[in-house]
Amino acid sequence: MNPPIETITSPSNALIKSLKSLERKKGRSETGLFLAEGARLVEQGLEQGWKAETLVTASTMADRPHLAALARRASAAGARVVQAPERLMSKITHKDNAQSVIASFHQVHRPLDALGAAADGIWVALYEVRDPGNLGTILRTADCAGAQGVILLETCCDPYSFETVRASMGSIFDMPFANATFDQFNAWRQAGGMSLTAASVNGTVRHDQAPYGPRAVIIMGNEQAGLPEPIEAACDTLALIPMRGGADSLNLAQATAIMTYEAWRQRNFQ
Repeated sequence: MNPPIETITSPSNALIKSLKSLERKKGRSETGLFLAEGARLVEQGLEQGWKAETLVTASTMADRPHLAALARRASAAGARVVQAPERLMSKITHKDNAQSVIASFHQVHRPLDALGAAADGIWVALYEVRDPGNLGTILRTADCAGAQGVILLETCCDPYSFETVRASMGSIFDMPFANATFDQFNAWRQAGGMSLTAASVNGTVRHDQAPYGPRAVIIMGNEQAGLPEPIEAACDTLALIPMRGGADSLNLAQATAIMTYEAWRQRNFQ
């Protein structure tokens, strides 16, 4: 018989306060943890071997077979498992109608060399991306396209923010990513024989005619400012995505998807 699961009912409980703090970057930096919400997302993290610190289930849902099995799995992996009323779940996530499972996971920080530099493939580099929704969506896109990894250059938004994790739809656990300066990244990609293609308004070739090559890095710029001139000068190809109509630009995540899928298409989706 399983031992009773700890129940928390007070918003002043130390664990609830700690989990609430993970909405802020300061709290994530101090603890090395981040939040994931929803049974599917939490299960994906556990399946991929990420270490869960705490798992909280809604008291009214905790006896459902799937959630009970998830709680047992997390507990067996060393996580603290508790129950809480839905009002406290909403306080943790800072939104109404929180999902029935929330977990805190330990962050993973990888070196550039962990991003599959020994193999052919596609990588995505992001220069000072600031929107967490865009970052999460790009992680998801890179995952769907089978990219080797995502490199976050210079000062990007936090990949472990609640908004990024949510927008990634689980790809935060599947898509390897690393932080680097541009100089570190450029030396790494040159040593690995990787081409560097940027999407740019200064593009000299259409994006579907760019020579991405077997080891391709696609670099995308900041949402407002794009890529600085020195970085564009370091690229092998500047590609232009055709546009017509009144809009003068694409959303960063959309443009990244267009570039990434074209590079993948040229590999015959292999």
